[in-house]
Amino acid sequence: MAGILFIISAPSGSGKSTLVSELRKQVSGVDFAVSWTTRAPRGSEENGREYNFTTRADFERMVEAGLFLEHAEVFGNFYGTARRSLDEARADGHDLLLDIDVQGGAQVRAKMPEAVSIFVMPPNPRVLRTRLRNRSRAEGVVNEEEVYRRLAAASREIENYREYGYILVNDILDRAVAQLEAIVLAERFYRNGEVIAYRSRRVLEVAAACMQNNSQERLKPVLEAFGILNAPDQRQFNFGEEPAEDESDQGSDDEESDDR
Repeated sequence: MAGILFIISAPSGSGKSTLVSELRKQVSGVDFAVSWTTRAPRGSEENGREYNFTTRADFERMVEAGLFLEHAEVFGNFYGTARRSLDEARADGHDLLLDIDVQGGAQVRAKMPEAVSIFVMPPNPRVLRTRLRNRSRAEGVVNEEEVYRRLAAASREIENYREYGYILVNDILDRAVAQLEAIVLAERFYRNGEVIAYRSRRVLEVAAACMQNNSQERLKPVLEAFGILNAPDQRQFNFGEEPAEDESDQGSDDEESDDR
């Protein structure tokens, strides 16, 4: 059967890389496109695992050769998905997950409107700030200027949620993973007639609840917290109370590395 292309986008630090990793542990036949990037490896990252690391000059040569399905500049570094990833997944009859930013997502949707698009949101700016700080701490330094730059970027990226078919709010990791799994299984059922082996009706209900048109009530507090529903000149983050230094976060691990 033909594989399905899934696009997953989110602001940096929203936890989408963790969601993708957990999904692939539970659902077979799902390939993951390892992005190419010009940024330097962080911490324990390995070439070919989290990213394919390359130089800016080599990346630009790949762009000129038309080797990328999509590419974009994010926070001063280039990122891209090689066309080869899609070709290989199709040859194997597998689905393919693209973990990409909103710029890359727009490029892929324009070329392949049949792709399934999923947007992952953090529940509020306070949680996102904690995740970004935890990631910086894991890398050995907390750069508050960088944290707030990414928070500002998150607000702008979240405005693009209307371009995506499904919306996930990553507040509780286990629930978000179950919702992502339900979306994949439901799309396989509707597009390929693939049987859902366990609690099929419930799986379809969970997936349907994540469709953008059915998510408005769930999204309203998130959009309000990020100031999306305010006029542009009145936009401000609603952080609530300052979290404790050891505040735990169930939506993401400390080493989350999703720049895109």
